Amino acid sequence: MWDLDHLAVTCADLGHGVAYVEAALGVHLQPGGQHVKYATHNALLGLEDGLYLEVIAADPGQAAPAVRWFGLDHFAGKPRLGNWICRVDDLAEALALSPQGGGVPVAMARGDLRWQIEVPDDGTLPLMGGWPTLMTWGSGTQHPATRLIQHGVRLTRMTVFHPQADWIADMIAPQLRDDRIVFEAASAPGFAAAFSTPHGERTLS
Repeated sequence: MWDLDHLAVTCADLGHGVAYVEAALGVHLQPGGQHVKYATHNALLGLEDGLYLEVIAADPGQAAPAVRWFGLDHFAGKPRLGNWICRVDDLAEALALSPQGGGVPVAMARGDLRWQIEVPDDGTLPLMGGWPTLMTWGSGTQHPATRLIQHGVRLTRMTVFHPQADWIADMIAPQLRDDRIVFEAASAPGFAAAFSTPHGERTLS
């Protein structure tokens, strides 16, 4: 089985992305860190139910790599919810189910965090984000959500928009059973997430 691990807001500038999320949800994010391999940096928000939200952008303080992950080499426009990441028990087995063959497992580390994550060779997202990015945490790694301050924010619904929404839903249903995640047909890929917060229901898209 697969489990929703975290959501990612992608942006051209980390400060702008943090401001967008903080204004939308009414809570403060925490500093994250750098990902040297892909020259990115992030900020984090702890969510209820063992989830977290990541805001991620290219880090101008690092030398640009050949490719960046999460489609950041092709990012343009305002900050937006740009990716969803699921953790799996066996990454190689899960990648074999990908409708596009998936990316390759890439070993990553930041501080004492260790994980493997699917990254296609060109850094793009599977099915333009319609299919989740897959990953697995290293043995003994404490999940980031357990380290983050809780502000009483809970994901209640995430809609994945995609031209092939029904097909993706059928393909993924045997692996991912999460009533919060729904698929909706649309002319272009995208996301919308609803959250319960201390300030009422808020949304990110």
